[in-house]
Amino acid sequence: MKILMVHPQDIFSLSEPWTVRIKKIAQEFVKKGHKVKLVYFPLGNKDLVDKILRGVETIPFCRKKWAVFKNIKKMKELGKWADVIHFQKCFHYAALPALFASYFSNKPIHYDWDDWEYKIYESGCPSKLIGYYLDLLERTIPKLADTTSVASSHLKKLALSLEVSNERIVYAHVGADLELFNPQVDGSSIRDRYGISKHLVLYQGQLHGSQYAELFINSAELILKSNENITFMVVGGGYDLNRLMNLVKSKGIVDKVIFTGFVEHEEVPLYIAASDVVVACFEDNEITRCKSPLKIAEYMASGKAIVASDVGEVKNMAGEACLLTKPGDANSLAKGILTLLKNKNLRRSMGKQARKRAEKLYNWHVTSDNLLKAYSIALKQNG
Repeated sequence: MKILMVHPQDIFSLSEPWTVRIKKIAQEFVKKGHKVKLVYFPLGNKDLVDKILRGVETIPFCRKKWAVFKNIKKMKELGKWADVIHFQKCFHYAALPALFASYFSNKPIHYDWDDWEYKIYESGCPSKLIGYYLDLLERTIPKLADTTSVASSHLKKLALSLEVSNERIVYAHVGADLELFNPQVDGSSIRDRYGISKHLVLYQGQLHGSQYAELFINSAELILKSNENITFMVVGGGYDLNRLMNLVKSKGIVDKVIFTGFVEHEEVPLYIAASDVVVACFEDNEITRCKSPLKIAEYMASGKAIVASDVGEVKNMAGEACLLTKPGDANSLAKGILTLLKNKNLRRSMGKQARKRAEKLYNWHVTSDNLLKAYSIALKQNG
């Protein structure tokens, strides 16, 4: 099968780490014998144009405001090559060219819905006009696509509320690269680099909007009041990094909390391997109810016991491999972390359960299979 995949962001930039999903799925398709062209939208660095994603042809498009018309023309030509067109996220400069390419080439189109983008935008400092436009697109696109994949049960409910038929919806959660993330990875180099000899508690994720590293820091403050032999680490970068570093400074725990900044995705397993406890903390809101958190899949594949907030897909994903805590509650999170730190046997047992769960369900091989089923449905409907 010839698959044209479209993502509205820069698959080669550390500043946009949420492109892991489409890159890993594209590579899985190639492993299964399919041909893939992946359109992406660079941040403007010309040296990124010639980069190669293992086995996948990558094609840069322009994301400037008025480039959408040129993008429609270029995408139309690519649509002629494809058997099916797949696009992720509802941003107009990528979504509209993909939809037009489907229409002009009479090829089926699949929409991969992994986050409620309007709610994420609304949580910042939004323009009402832009927000209205984004909301309109996000509610219209599932109706126009031949099939839609959803990353969470909450997104499926939203799709059904938009009168998208159940037969056109496929569940496609996040996954982990089981070779890259595995229990045999040695994290000693990270411990040596940062001089860590005692317990390490880790939070991994990008530090942009709708993330909850502050909750992790607040729990660290509570724990450190009576347990000084613990180091906390925040792995990732983003525009919220400086504010979080200042928060740690104001709490007087700067010597106990390490910020790594942006880390190459291929190096993240080393940091996870170095940790004793890994954390995925969230508040309970419409954004987090829709999430299928990538960090949880990668924690599980690494064979780590997890402390996580009980919201959205978290319980379904982690099962017995996770100690669940109350969303948005630093005290509950702190208690969960301490419970695992004090019980090595429990950590080991939960870690084994985690790896088994990742091998069975939460990996990119399974996710890509689910998407191929969606394409088959779309091809039948289109044919």
